[in-house]
Amino acid sequence: MRRGITATALVAALALAATACGSDDEGSTGNNGSGELSGTVTWWDTSTAGSEDKVFKKIAEDFTKQHPKVKIKYVNVPFGDAQNKFKNAAQSGSDAPDVIRSEVAWTPEFADLGYLAPLDGTAALKNPDDFLKQAAASTKYNDKTYAVPQVIDSMGIFYNKKIFKEAGVEVPKSIDELKTVSKKIKDKTGKTGMYLRGDDAYWFLSFLYGEGGDMVEAGNKTVTIDNPAGVKAMKVVKDLVDSGAAQTDATDGWENMQASFKDGKVAMIINGPWAVADTYTGKEFKDKANLGVAPVPAGSAGQGAPQGGHNLAVYAGSKNLDASYAFVDYMTSADTQAKVTKELSLLPTRTSAYAKEDVVDNEIVGFFKPVVETAVERPWIPETGSLFAPLVTEYTKALTGQVTPEKAVKTTGDSYRKLLKGWK
Repeated sequence: MRRGITATALVAALALAATACGSDDEGSTGNNGSGELSGTVTWWDTSTAGSEDKVFKKIAEDFTKQHPKVKIKYVNVPFGDAQNKFKNAAQSGSDAPDVIRSEVAWTPEFADLGYLAPLDGTAALKNPDDFLKQAAASTKYNDKTYAVPQVIDSMGIFYNKKIFKEAGVEVPKSIDELKTVSKKIKDKTGKTGMYLRGDDAYWFLSFLYGEGGDMVEAGNKTVTIDNPAGVKAMKVVKDLVDSGAAQTDATDGWENMQASFKDGKVAMIINGPWAVADTYTGKEFKDKANLGVAPVPAGSAGQGAPQGGHNLAVYAGSKNLDASYAFVDYMTSADTQAKVTKELSLLPTRTSAYAKEDVVDNEIVGFFKPVVETAVERPWIPETGSLFAPLVTEYTKALTGQVTPEKAVKTTGDSYRKLLKGWK
């Protein structure tokens, strides 16, 4: 992977050129000399449009109640576009935001490229020991902190309680039970048991971990996606589709999955807390009590689910660093995280937030907190975000019968070794 220039050099070059879009006030540093913050902070938010974005926009704009001379320029960027869009903007030195909501795997990559400002000792990173250790892990790169954890998550089975009751089934705890339950649901109700998203390899990870596999082992620089556990995991998902236990797709997976579940056409999906707000908009879940959440059924090696989440990072070339640091601190404070939990059922990253009433009383948080605590961390290396592109191509091909599971993981492994120079 081609590395960018060092973060220190980039900060200096961009500060001199003053080409970033971070502030509408030319040359603004975010401090007007009196200690009062001012100027514009542009924030790229990658949350779900139509549900999450409305909440985050309102909370972000409330920052100006504390700092009336600061303007928050909120931009919702589609999640699938944000990674490359930010890299292109940061590389060109123009049109990059002051603050970006970075998926956890993007943070070390952006830091490696020199696009993020180090946050140790800044106003953005207050009470760092208050953050959950697994949430903070993805913010570190080369012994420096380049982001602040905003939310943490994992995955589980979302199920329709009414359909389960009609079919007379219990929540499956294993892959074999999943197939049995899906068949009974089909026989009794005519509905499909599960919708398995086939266009995003993140949905494959729970099955990969459940068979004892992983994409890579960073500690010894070894590619593991094509070992026997990887082959078995790919066979498991292919069998779910072939057996009729699950239906899948090759495109528009999020929309198809959510629509099918919200309309009651399928009884189960795999998803995370980020999907709760959108799921509640479906006709099947006008009564929120109809939504059930349970662990992803275990594979032969046990139950596995990936650790995910989002961090807030500051662009190294921002012309408004002081205000950007303050904005990140505000958005990741325990009080703000509790507000987000109340509105969206997303999990806080601060330990202290879990003592707040809106978090303590949230059933979704109550389920996902122990799942997060045992979730499998991805390797926090710059290339982690790039591991999904070759995997999703082969995952989709395997699910749709274009290649065998063995071929899918072998091709993926070969791609990883080309990407990760010198890895076994």
